Amino acid sequence: MTINLDGVGRRFNQEWIFRNVNYQFNISEKYAVLGPNGSGKSTLLSVLLGNLSPSEGKISYHAGAEVPVESIYQSISFAAPYLDLIEEFTLQETIRFHFKFKAFLAGMDEESVLDLLGLAKSQDKALKYFSSGMKQRTKLALACCSDTPILLLDEPTSNLDKQGMAWYLQLIEKFSSNRMLIIGSNQESEYSFCNHFVELTDYK
Repeated sequence: MTINLDGVGRRFNQEWIFRNVNYQFNISEKYAVLGPNGSGKSTLLSVLLGNLSPSEGKISYHAGAEVPVESIYQSISFAAPYLDLIEEFTLQETIRFHFKFKAFLAGMDEESVLDLLGLAKSQDKALKYFSSGMKQRTKLALACCSDTPILLLDEPTSNLDKQGMAWYLQLIEKFSSNRMLIIGSNQESEYSFCNHFVELTDYK
């Protein structure tokens, strides 16, 4: 799987967020999309997800043959602090609902996701009673445990404490091999393991 950006730009009204991005993302590589707050990291990730169309240029996906943009969601798992969970669902219901749409990664099932989260005692509790850190852990675990070639994370350690940060790094180590990993961040602790860097300030 590759993602190719050919002269991609995105604007809102008359303001360009970024322009002339020429870049290729490849399978099994780890990328950090960097820039200060408001620089357009989340906007670029939305373009990569297929949620936003480029205002100029072209984005294409290839897995042997070209993959239509309307189908790319099947190949991507995504987690972000602004991604909503269904607050009325219990944790167990949330896991079951998510994996109706995405297959479990090999070796994972509902019980192992609960074990990974360390929240088995809270499996019957509605998410509206979870702390922001517990919700963020849940989003990250659902994304990492889904069987997709692309893993895309925006500000992954938002709302996580020091223990949660350590858990996140273990999660990445365990679940990022042989996948394309793209992280939107301005904190080095979130992307220190990445080997490619996209500086959005280069595309203004």
